[in-house]
Amino acid sequence: QVQLVESGGGSVQAGGSLRLSCRASGDTYRSRCMGWFRQAPGKEREGVVRLYIGSGATYYADSVKGRFTISQDNTKTTLYLQLNSLKPEDTAMYYCAAEFVLGYCSRGPAEYRYRGQGTQVTVSS
Repeated sequence: QVQLVESGGGSVQAGGSLRLSCRASGDTYRSRCMGWFRQAPGKEREGVVRLYIGSGATYYADSVKGRFTISQDNTKTTLYLQLNSLKPEDTAMYYCAAEFVLGYCSRGPAEYRYRGQGTQVTVSS
């Protein structure tokens, strides 16, 4: 198992930036991919980005491409999401997720087996 704890959310004005963190513990070495997804009230979960641990490949949703950047620390126990040029439509609860089965990674982070409790991002216009 892996435990995930997000932090770094907050309230910002449009155009602002935030950096989300996700601290992983437990069987982190088993993670084959990690990522972030978000969910706004009344909307479906949306995969934001996924990262393949082995290759380092990343896949971003079109809605955040060029504005958000995923990264990981050298120990591979903390995942980051840099959010730049934030828009009101980015307002959502952001979740970190991890998956042990490589074949499931392409499903997107909203479907991964392990997820954290989320951190709220609110962007005002």
